[in-house]
Amino acid sequence: MNGEHLTQIVLPGIVDPEDLQIRHAPLPSPAPGQVLVAMEATGVSFAEQQMRRGRYYDQPPFPFVPGYDLVGRVAATGAGVDPQLVGRRVAALVKVGGWATHVLLDAADAVPVPDGIGAVQAETVVVNGLTAWQMLHGKARVRPGQTVLVHGAAGGVGSVLAQLALAHGAKVIGTASQRNHDALRSLGVTPIDYRTGDVPDQVRKLAPRGVDAVFDHVGGRSVIDSWHLLAPGGTLVAYGSASTRDDTGSKQWPVLKIVARTLLWNALPNGRRAHFFNIWAGQKLRTDRFRARLHTDLTAVFDALRRGDVVAQVAAELPLADAAQALRLAESGTVAGKVVLVP
Repeated sequence: MNGEHLTQIVLPGIVDPEDLQIRHAPLPSPAPGQVLVAMEATGVSFAEQQMRRGRYYDQPPFPFVPGYDLVGRVAATGAGVDPQLVGRRVAALVKVGGWATHVLLDAADAVPVPDGIGAVQAETVVVNGLTAWQMLHGKARVRPGQTVLVHGAAGGVGSVLAQLALAHGAKVIGTASQRNHDALRSLGVTPIDYRTGDVPDQVRKLAPRGVDAVFDHVGGRSVIDSWHLLAPGGTLVAYGSASTRDDTGSKQWPVLKIVARTLLWNALPNGRRAHFFNIWAGQKLRTDRFRARLHTDLTAVFDALRRGDVVAQVAAELPLADAAQALRLAESGTVAGKVVLVP
């Protein structure tokens, strides 16, 4: 690593993408129990889009390095860590810090990436795939033959979720803009256009008795509509509030409203269930149980990717130095799949 240095993209405050900063520093050395990972791919997710607006409900104070997840190779190990990990490709969920050429991790947080999966491929399913897997199997517990509604089925989480549901034997209805309908049909998804017409009415025509699960990242009015679209025994999983991304005021309030609604709906004696999902919910401190579940579930997602149950959807691949352009592109709503940054 002689001659190498650390480069990070810094979010200094509530700024336009072009005002992101680049910081250089000497490479850090891993402490006991840590590994230094040389980033090969990191993603632009909805979290970073909200963070730059100061709208992500539990983001750290400015300035900080964004980057929810990353894939890379172990460059060095600290004391107590197997030195044979050096050179091994791993993935990690970090919430912040991923937009950097090198990242320090607790070794226990590094998940091995199976041979045969490239770094960019793997990156598309770290936070997106883990979110999709845990919502589909952990919260909604969808069964083969059931019908599910996926909002934003051409997006980062939505596209992985739709593919995992189809591979599990479910029928999938997906909302998306018209330009993405042919791609969704090719996967086996029944698309509906959220930009034209009444979405609940379109869903009811396809599923008159309701759907068995709805996955809603939109928030606001959409969550209420989603709840009313459930069949008896159905489950709503809300996992964001995209409709409030550009709002002002409290960043916690949109999420708190969704949580309050889920609590109210679950108190009703109608057999339906509602959840607000966040990977970190109840996990302020990383526990062995949390890490074990993360390893198990992400490994299952990688296996699905290797089998071809999920096809990595890369919207664009840009250098880390072009993070501003990547963020603009991700925020434009004109691309399908995930925008990925590489060194």
